[in-house]
Amino acid sequence: MYTIDDCKLFDLPKEEDPRGSLTYLYEHVQIPFAINRVFYIYDVPAGKDRGAHAHKECWQFIIAASGALEVYLNDGTHEKSVLLNRPFRGLLVPPGIWAQEREFTTGALCLVLASHPYSEEDYIRNFDEYLSIYKR
Repeated sequence: MYTIDDCKLFDLPKEEDPRGSLTYLYEHVQIPFAINRVFYIYDVPAGKDRGAHAHKECWQFIIAASGALEVYLNDGTHEKSVLLNRPFRGLLVPPGIWAQEREFTTGALCLVLASHPYSEEDYIRNFDEYLSIYKR
């Protein structure tokens, strides 16, 4: 079982020149898994959260592609929050970690790279159920 200590921030390559900046990603290089799904979250109303679930098998890599957001993490015993506010920095979230994206700034764009295709069976969406499985 993974813990919140396994949730790591990674700096991604950043190429800068007078025309602007560019960041690139490769699976199994910057992203430590095969990317099987990409989605993004945007237009989140003030005060609303996203996520609030854990995955049984799926790994995620979360990037604030624009703006900023906070990711609340819980492993059943410990919790922490991570601020994402740079498009060249991403947060690796292994399976078995409860993650909730919150405190989106206006215009924030949250990009998520996932190791697995969508499967509702992979989700634990009830926090009490999550604790019954993962509380140490």
